[in-house]
Amino acid sequence: ASEKQFHAVQERVPKAEYRALARAIVLKRDRRNYGKGFISVVSAGTSDIPVAEEALATAELMGNRVQHLYDVGVAGIHRLLAHRAVLDKARVVIVCAGMEGALPSVVGGLIGVPVIAVPTSVGYGAAFGGLAALLGMMNSCASNVSVVNIDNGFGAGYVASLINRR
Repeated sequence: ASEKQFHAVQERVPKAEYRALARAIVLKRDRRNYGKGFISVVSAGTSDIPVAEEALATAELMGNRVQHLYDVGVAGIHRLLAHRAVLDKARVVIVCAGMEGALPSVVGGLIGVPVIAVPTSVGYGAAFGGLAALLGMMNSCASNVSVVNIDNGFGAGYVASLINRR
């Protein structure tokens, strides 16, 4: 949603909130925590953050504790490894990545919990609007990685919430 759309909604729903990075208008009704653990949301690069924020907002609104790690892609793998303890404690991890979509496989190889891979439409060259990332993620040899569609942060947050409640 755009800021203009938010203002139109806010006129009718004053308690609505705008999450600009997630491009989402939200209305919090219940602040109870329904999850058994926490969900970690990871972005490979800074341009993947809007999709990651959509996943994060969805998971939070569904009553989960959420931690995020942003800009920890394979081009600087040391940034990811510095947060290994956080990844190890999560019940489920959402990984958003564009370009070739390598990060979910790396994360899946490091941890033993479900990884929900979200290909993003960002990238240049032969990224093909997220198709290269989607295909790379679908062909991951890490067996704990599942994939949602391109830019589907909502779907990833929803599925992660279901996993965290079990």
